[in-house]
Amino acid sequence: MAEKITVNNGILNVPDHPIIPLIEGDGVGVDITPVMTTVVDAAVAKASGGKKKIEWKPILAGEKAIAKTNELLPQESIDAIQEYVVSIKGPLTTPVGGGFRSLNVTLRQVLDLYACVRPVKWYPGIPNPMKQPEKLNVKIFRENTEDVYAGIEWDAGSAEANKLIEFVASMGKKIRPNSAVGIKPISEFGSKRIVRAAIHNAMKYGLSKVTLVHKGNIMKFTEGGFRKWGYEAAKEFSNTVTEEEVAKGASAEGKIIVNDRIADSMFQQLLLRPDEYQVLATMNLNGDYLSDAAAAQTGGLGIAPGANINYQTGVALFEATHGTAPKYAGQDKVNPGSLLLSAVMMLRYMDWKTAADLVENAFQKTIDQKIVTYDLSRQMEGAQEVRCSEFGDAIIRNMD
Repeated sequence: MAEKITVNNGILNVPDHPIIPLIEGDGVGVDITPVMTTVVDAAVAKASGGKKKIEWKPILAGEKAIAKTNELLPQESIDAIQEYVVSIKGPLTTPVGGGFRSLNVTLRQVLDLYACVRPVKWYPGIPNPMKQPEKLNVKIFRENTEDVYAGIEWDAGSAEANKLIEFVASMGKKIRPNSAVGIKPISEFGSKRIVRAAIHNAMKYGLSKVTLVHKGNIMKFTEGGFRKWGYEAAKEFSNTVTEEEVAKGASAEGKIIVNDRIADSMFQQLLLRPDEYQVLATMNLNGDYLSDAAAAQTGGLGIAPGANINYQTGVALFEATHGTAPKYAGQDKVNPGSLLLSAVMMLRYMDWKTAADLVENAFQKTIDQKIVTYDLSRQMEGAQEVRCSEFGDAIIRNMD
C-alpha cells in the first residue's frame, strides 16, 4: 500500500511504497519524464528485490495546467508538493519580458525551498571544452528566495517606479528618470540559513572546504552582508576554521576551511583552479550564473542535475535544470540525463542509496559504451546515436 513520506525533526521517514508527486513538464518533458520514471522504477525494483516501489502521483503546472484548469500553478499542486515532501519535475516554460513570472521561482518562494543544490562533476566520456574536466567537482548551494529574484520590481514609467525614484532622491541618491527599478533584499536570516546548509553538506560527505561567493567589494551592504553573515554562521560550528586563521597558523586538521571569493574571480577560479573548491555558498543571481557556467565545463545543462530543498521542513523538489526546448517536444530525441541525475539526487535524499548508485553507474557505463542521444553523438567519434527512450533502455540493461 502506497504511503506518504513524513518528516520528524528534519529527518525523512520513507516507506517502502512512497507517493511522489510528478510534474511531467512542458516541451520535452513529455519525452524525458517517462524515461526517468521507467529507469528509476527498474533501479528501485532491482535494488530492493522488488520490496520497494514508488507510486508516482501526476500533478499539474505550466502549460498543461493552463489547458486543464486555466491556472499556471494550481493550489492543489502546491499543496501536494508540501504534503508528500519529496517531488520531481520536468522543465517548465518561462516567458522573457512579460507574462507570468517564472514558475520555478514561484515554487521555490511559495514553498520556501531556500536551497538550490547543484552538484557539478564530469562523467568520463562526456564531451566538454576543458582539458582536465575531472578536476571540477563542486556542489553549489544557491540561496533561492532573496536577491533580485525576489521579484520586487516595477516597470519604467509606472507610478510605483516613479514614487520609488522620488523616495531614493529624497535620501540623496539619484536614479535616472524613466528607469525600471528593482530591489535586492539580502537578509541575515537567509544568508546564514544557506551557509549552514552548505556546511552541513560538507560535514555529511566528508568535504573540507566551503567558499562564500559574493560581490561585496561593490555591493557592500547586500552582498557584503552575505559575506559577513556567512562567516558568522560558520563560527556556530566547532569544526570550522577560516582561511585567514589557517594563514596565521591555526590547524586545519579535521576541520572545514571556510573562505570567500569575489564572484567574478570565482568564474576564473573554476576555469583555472577548479580542484581547489568543493562547496560553494552564494546568493541567488550569482548562483544561477555560476551553476550554469560550471555545468558547461562538464558537458552542459543537458546532464546537469538540481534540487530545491528546505532542510528544516524536509520538503524537496528535484528538477531538470534545462529549458523546455519545444521544437524537439514529442520527438523522443533529447537527452534525459539532467532529469535522470536529478532523480539520483532524489533517491539519495530518500536514503535509497543502492538504487541511486545503480542509476548513476549504469548511466556512466552507457556513456562508456558510447550509446548516447544526438546532442552527445555529434561530438563523439564512433558513437551510437539512440533515441531518448532507447537511452533509458540501455541504462536499464547496464544496471549491475
